[in-house]
Amino acid sequence: MRGGGLGGGLASKAERTTSRRGTIRAAAGEQPKAKPDLRKAFPKVWELVRPRRWLLLFGLVLVAVNRVAGLILPISTKYLIDGVLNPKSPHPGRLLPLVGAIFAATAIQAATSFSLTQLLSKAAQRMIADLRKQVQQHIGRLSVSFYDSNRTGVLVSRIMTDVEGVRNLIGTGLVEFVGGMLTALMVFTYLLISNARMTLIVFAVIAAFVLVLQRAFKTIRPIFRERGKINAEVTGRLTESLGGVRVIKGYHAEEREATVFAGGVQRLLDNVMRSLTATSTMSFAATTVLGIVGGLVMLIGGHGVLTHRMTVGGYFQFTALLAFMIAPVFQIVNIGTQLTEALAGLDRTMEILAEKDEFSDPERVHALGPIEGNVTFDDVRFAYETDKPVLHGISFEAKPGTMTALVGSSGSGKSTIISLVCAFHKPDSGRVLIDGIDLATVRLDDYRAQLGVVLQESFLFDGTIRENVVFSYPDATEEQFLNACRIARVDEFAERFPEGYDTIVGERGVKLSGGQRQRLSIARAILANPRILILDEATSSLDSESEAMIQAGLAFLMEGRTTFTIAHRLSTIRKADQILVIEQGQIVERGTHASLYELGGRYYDLYTRQHGLETNLFLAPGEGDVVEEAK
Repeated sequence: MRGGGLGGGLASKAERTTSRRGTIRAAAGEQPKAKPDLRKAFPKVWELVRPRRWLLLFGLVLVAVNRVAGLILPISTKYLIDGVLNPKSPHPGRLLPLVGAIFAATAIQAATSFSLTQLLSKAAQRMIADLRKQVQQHIGRLSVSFYDSNRTGVLVSRIMTDVEGVRNLIGTGLVEFVGGMLTALMVFTYLLISNARMTLIVFAVIAAFVLVLQRAFKTIRPIFRERGKINAEVTGRLTESLGGVRVIKGYHAEEREATVFAGGVQRLLDNVMRSLTATSTMSFAATTVLGIVGGLVMLIGGHGVLTHRMTVGGYFQFTALLAFMIAPVFQIVNIGTQLTEALAGLDRTMEILAEKDEFSDPERVHALGPIEGNVTFDDVRFAYETDKPVLHGISFEAKPGTMTALVGSSGSGKSTIISLVCAFHKPDSGRVLIDGIDLATVRLDDYRAQLGVVLQESFLFDGTIRENVVFSYPDATEEQFLNACRIARVDEFAERFPEGYDTIVGERGVKLSGGQRQRLSIARAILANPRILILDEATSSLDSESEAMIQAGLAFLMEGRTTFTIAHRLSTIRKADQILVIEQGQIVERGTHASLYELGGRYYDLYTRQHGLETNLFLAPGEGDVVEEAK
C-alpha cells in the first residue's frame, strides 16, 4: 500500500486549550523545567564527534605544534639581548641563525593556523548540519500532543538557533580554549624552571582570578539559557503573527501585535543587558589583575636585575612569556562565554532529543501488512487530563468499504474518536482494533501508510500544485497524477494557469481559493490510495457549485474504503452506512439517516434545525443555528 496522505493532526479542543495554557505559563516563567544534567549531554556530543575523532585528534596535535612555534619568538629575546647584543661580549654571527629560526617558526605557525581553520571549522559546520538533521528528524517523530504543547516558532528556534552554538565545542572555540590552556601550561613550566619565586607569586594572583571566573560562569550560564528561551518565545510569536496577518489586519490588531512583540524584544534586551553587565564585570576584574601582575613583575624583576640575580635578557624574556601565559587566561572571558552559550543551547537541544518519540513505543511490535480496514472500538475510554474524561465506553464497528459519520454538538468527543483512529493517542481503557489487532501494539509506520486524511482546513506547502498532490505518493507516474487531478476536478482550474500544474500555490495555498485548496487535498488523498479514509468536513469550505463538482471525486475516493467523516452539513451524510450521534463522550444514537430521522431523537432535532436554516431565511434569531463540529 502506498504512503498515506496524512495531511495533519486532528488536535482536540481540549488539547488546544491545554496547549495555550501551557504556553502562557511558560511565557510567564512559571513552573520551569528541571535543569538537564550535562553529564547526559556530553555522550550525545561524543556521538556527534566520534565519526570525526581522528580529525579532532589531528587538530589537537596541530594546536600543540602551533603553540610551540608561537613561543619561539618570546623565548628568543633572552638569547638576542644576552647573547647577540650583549655590549660586553657581542656575537653578531648568531643573529642570522636566530632570525632564521624565528622565520621558520612563524611559517609553521601560519601553516598550522590555516590548517586548523580549514579542518576543525569545516568539521564543526558539518556537525551542526548533522545535529540539525537529527533534531528535525526526532521532532518529526514526536506525538501530536507534543506539537499541541509547543509553538512552531519555538521548534524552529530549537532546530536552527540552539544548535548553532555547538560549533564552539569542536571548532574555533575549542581550538582557542585548548590551545590557550596548552600554551599557559608550557609557559608556566618554563617560567617555573627559570624563576620559580616570581612565577609562583604571579600564579597565585592569576589562580585567585580563575576562581572568581569559575563562579562568574556559574552565574552567567542561566542568563544565556534564559536568553535562548526568550528568543524562542519571541520568534514563535513573530511566526504566528506573520502567518495570521490576514486575521490581524481584519481586526485592526497591528498595534496590539506590535506591543506584544515589543514586550518580548524588551525582555530579550533586559537579558542581554544582564549578560553584558556580567561580562563587563569580568573584563574589569581581568584588567585589574593584569595591572597587578604587571606591577609585581616590574617590582620583583626590576629588583632582580639591579641586584644581578637576573639578566636584562632574562627579564624581557620573562615579561614576554608571561603575556603568553596570562593572555589565554583572559581569553577565557570571551571563549568561556561562547562555550557557556553553546552548552546552554545544548541543554535545550537535549531536552528535545530526550522527548520520547511515538515510534519507539516498546509495545508497538506488531508488523502490519495490507489491511482490510475493519475498525472496532471496544469499550474505549479516554481523557486528556486525568480528572476530565472525554470518552465514556465508546463501542462500535466500522466494516471495510463502509462510511461511518460522526455528528454531535461542540465538545462531544468526535475529533477525539478520529484521533484514536489515527493512533495519535492510546485509549486509557478498552481497545481500538484494526482487523482484530489491537492498534496500540501495531507499528505506526505500517499503519499510517494506509491512512488518508482530508481536513476541513487543507494544508498546502509553498510549492507547486504538482508537488502538493504527489506529496502523498512521490513515486506516482504522470498518468496516476493526472488521473487523481481529473477525479478531484483539479484540472479544471490548474490547466487555466499559465504555468499549469507547476503553478506556485503560495504559503498554505494562499494563492488559491478555499475550494481549490480542498480539491488539491482530495487529489492528494486519491493518489495515496488509503484503506482507511478520514474526512473532516471535507466540503465545508466549498460553495454549492464546487461541492457538486467534487462529490463524484469523493464518491470515488470512498469506494471500497473504510471511511470516517465528521460532518457540519448533515445533508452530506444521508448515504452513510452508519451515523453515530456523540454527546458528552457517549454514543446516544446510532443508525442510518432514515432510521434516525424516523426515531425523532437528537439526530432528528439536529437535522431539522439545520435543514430549516438552509431553506428558511426568516427564522427567528437563535433558531436553526448550524451545529458546530465538536470533539
